[in-house]
Amino acid sequence: MAYTDEGRLLTRGQIDALQVQALPDLLTRADRAPAYRGKLGGLEINTPADIRKLPLTTKEELRAGMPEGFLAVPKADVVRMHYSSGTTGLATSVYHTADDVLRWSECVARGMLAAGLNRDDIFQNMMGYGLFTGGLGFHYAGELLGMMTIPASSGNTERQIHLMQSFGSTVLHIIPSYALRVLHICVGDGIDPREDFSVRAIFVGGEPHTEKIRRRIEDGFGARVYNCYGLSEMCGPGVAMECGQQDGLHVCEDHYLAEIIDPVTLEPVEPGEQGELVLTSLRREAMPLIRYRTRDITHQIVGDCPCGSAHMRVARMEGRTDDMLVVRGVNVYPMQVERALMEIDEVGNNYVIELDRPEDLDVMTVGVEVTQEAFRDEMRQLSALQDRIAARLRQELDISVKVQLHEPGGLPVSEGKAVRVIDTRDQES
Repeated sequence: MAYTDEGRLLTRGQIDALQVQALPDLLTRADRAPAYRGKLGGLEINTPADIRKLPLTTKEELRAGMPEGFLAVPKADVVRMHYSSGTTGLATSVYHTADDVLRWSECVARGMLAAGLNRDDIFQNMMGYGLFTGGLGFHYAGELLGMMTIPASSGNTERQIHLMQSFGSTVLHIIPSYALRVLHICVGDGIDPREDFSVRAIFVGGEPHTEKIRRRIEDGFGARVYNCYGLSEMCGPGVAMECGQQDGLHVCEDHYLAEIIDPVTLEPVEPGEQGELVLTSLRREAMPLIRYRTRDITHQIVGDCPCGSAHMRVARMEGRTDDMLVVRGVNVYPMQVERALMEIDEVGNNYVIELDRPEDLDVMTVGVEVTQEAFRDEMRQLSALQDRIAARLRQELDISVKVQLHEPGGLPVSEGKAVRVIDTRDQES
């Protein structure tokens, strides 16, 4: 094997010592960036908890510092620039030195090794390449492990299926909603992924999803599905990944210092309590970030992992603080809608939330694809299903919701991150 990762089995004491050792050097490097210059001196950092003495960094500050406000090395030392997707606002540039790229690749490779993969696997990377970090982050890791790596990128589903069949792909990296789309196309083409493909492991990321969505993907492909978390501002995928236990994502704590804070008070929450993930990049050269507010909601999983890794585990992201919708005065997260829908057997793989404000009153409509069997039912049965879905959503959200049923494939799909919310309330008529 081309690469083995000893960092995964660091003890808790070794991790803490490494973080303390890395922090002073981090402050020195960050002080070279115009946005941090003069803001970090005079603070004594003796324990990982002392990180709270340092100021938080926000996405708004990154945008204000565009394009080079957070660049801490000469441009001649930069070997790559990525651009964040900008789905929640203006995109931001992220810079990498050659060492940054290598360490990023090692973080992803760590997660792949923890899932039991090796150089004999054939890796089909179905994430977008280019400015989006998802594709290249996993690509370099696959090659680092010595795998045959297929840079399939996203989209062109018939070609993706052809590649899986022709080359016997055993590992996939894919957005969850697109994985469900591939399964839908396979059904239409008379293909059984469990029998006709050789896939044994799938890494998913790029958008929040529920445990039931994970299980649908696993059942459809006959493979184990592992969650992967990352964000462009830190590097991309590989900040935290699941091991073979599939019980929480291990943060690469020798590369990132993680905190979970109350998004309102900005104070740390108790272990196990839900809050906003805050990350500090300990070893990045080109663009070190200190206490970056990810806006992602999660909680720490308390207790030892049977895999033997002492690196902190966090739960799958429950959503984002800036994804919260306010509907008739009630706070609603899209993940609540998905969680409720996935409890109903007749619900298919795609849905969309539409928000409008006719006559100055918020109206929330959830469009839901149902299974082919359910769609063939009589109108009376479909109406009963519609009422049952509406009742379950009302129970989950504490507001009344309109429900529209669609046949399989009846809602628009995206080859990138799924567009789950269409909010036209603030648009002029």
